[in-house]
This record gives sequence, structure tokens and C-alpha cells, in this order.
Amino acid sequence: MAGLEIAHPAFLLLWALIATVAMTAILQGSQGLGLSRLSLPFLIGTFVTRDRHKAMVLGFVIYTIGGWLFAFIYYAIFLSVNIFTWWLGMLLGALHGVILLVWALPLLPYVHPRLASEYHGVTSRRQIEPPGFLALNYGRRTPLTTLLGQTVYGATLGGFIQLHQSIV
Repeated sequence: MAGLEIAHPAFLLLWALIATVAMTAILQGSQGLGLSRLSLPFLIGTFVTRDRHKAMVLGFVIYTIGGWLFAFIYYAIFLSVNIFTWWLGMLLGALHGVILLVWALPLLPYVHPRLASEYHGVTSRRQIEPPGFLALNYGRRTPLTTLLGQTVYGATLGGFIQLHQSIV
């Protein structure tokens, strides 16, 4: 690893914030345009409160912290393969999106206290519709917009890391 400059955590936090804002703009924009009903901040927020207004605020805070934490995982992968490029970030983001759509969101009803399941409908306690496979219950374009958002996150993060590596 000759010439390798490890990024300062403050830089990584800044880049992760920018990447998270870019991803969130795509995901929330697709929701606002009617392309998807998926709101990851809302799902995260309703994990900790049943108040839907507080859930959005708490969800965005937790979601942003998650964006920071995932940046350190991505960075560890960049370091382990010694490749620091936007395209590797894009591939990692796409993989992250596939894992989210195929594995994490379908399993969410089994651990989320307010999410109905595919097998047991809405109850007085579990009032939120489950995402389902590929989050298709939230719209047929949801997989595409989610993959796009995650891919942009990874490409943005990888691009900043690539820029940092080329400067130092």
C-alpha cells in the first residue's frame, strides 16, 4: 500500500453526509413524484415511536447516522481491495440496494413492531403495510428508485474517496 493515504474520519463523515443527502433526494423525490411509496426514514422512525410526525424526524436522524456508519463499511472495503474509485462505490451501492430489496426489507415485518406481515394483515398495533419482496408493495417502480438511490450513494462516496486519493 505504498502511497496510500487513509482519509481522516472527518472527511469521511462529510462525504457520507453528502452521499446520504444525494440518496435521500432520490428516494424522497421518487416518493414525491409518485414513483414509490417507500420512505426508509419513516420505516426506521416508526421502529422507535408510534407517533408518525416524530417518526419522520427521528427516522431522518437515525437514517443519517446509518449513512455515516455505512460509509465506514464501504471505506473498509475500499481499503481491503486497495481500489478507491467511484465505479467500485457504484457497484457496492448496487449490491447494497439488492441486499436491501431482496433480504432486509422482506424480513423487516418480523422485527418491526408496527409493520404488518405478508401472512398477518394490519392490526391495531401493526398498521403499516409490509414492503414485500423487492418492496413491490410500495409501488412497481420502487426497486428501480431504491437501486438508483443506493447506487448514487456508493458512487458519490467512492468519487470523493477517489478524489481524495488523487490529491494526496
